[in-house]
Amino acid sequence: MSAGNKGESALSHWLANVPFAAFAGVRFEPAGPGQALTGVLPYQEMLVGNAAIPALHGGAVGAFLEVVATAELVHQSGAATAPKPVSLTIDFLRSAGARDLYARATVAKQGRRVVSVRAEAWQDAPSEPCAVLHGHFLLPEVEAD
Repeated sequence: MSAGNKGESALSHWLANVPFAAFAGVRFEPAGPGQALTGVLPYQEMLVGNAAIPALHGGAVGAFLEVVATAELVHQSGAATAPKPVSLTIDFLRSAGARDLYARATVAKQGRRVVSVRAEAWQDAPSEPCAVLHGHFLLPEVEAD
């Protein structure tokens, strides 16, 4: 099994066990070679937090960004165990309107036990993010052979 197939299999298994992802219908579009996955949070009226604008709830946006960041790490590593969030900071830059939300995550720095990730969510264009996540994740311990 190639690294790509192993990563896709691990991602599918992990995603099936994430309640928010199932509840909200989060899905991932395939990435090209060397590219990050693109996560999609399909618009649903239940995700609206401010009906006057209308805008997606910040909690839904933040949870989506955490799912995308973790999914990218699971996809890259192909590990059976997902990394655990140590710290997450989310900057809300503009309202996310009542339509689909997209996001990608990139690894900023990876050590032996901790990885630093940045994820950006957008609607109209990736160059105009509505929210950005900066997170640190604890990698699962690798068993010695």
